[in-house]
Amino acid sequence: MSDAGLSASTVRTVHVLVQGTVQGVGFRYHCAYTAQELGVVGRVRNLPDGDVEVMAQGEPEAVGRLIAWLRHGPRWASVRRLTVTDLRAGCLDERRFEITG
Repeated sequence: MSDAGLSASTVRTVHVLVQGTVQGVGFRYHCAYTAQELGVVGRVRNLPDGDVEVMAQGEPEAVGRLIAWLRHGPRWASVRRLTVTDLRAGCLDERRFEITG
């Protein structure tokens, strides 16, 4: 996602908590790849309790497509629950999508 033409009103920012069998199955790698393909910026990380946390920001349609992907993840994952929280649009400073933990 480039900065040109995007403002807080054309951006959606979300925090997503993914629960289930989502660690040790390539979830973070595939999430980052999918986000980058969609032009979404942010980060993904494993949490100590076995969940995965995603912070994502981009065009609303692209973020929606990433959320749809998160509902199932890669083929080895088994997503039991997805909690999506919308944040203040444009609040992330990331310039790309990264695996942070």
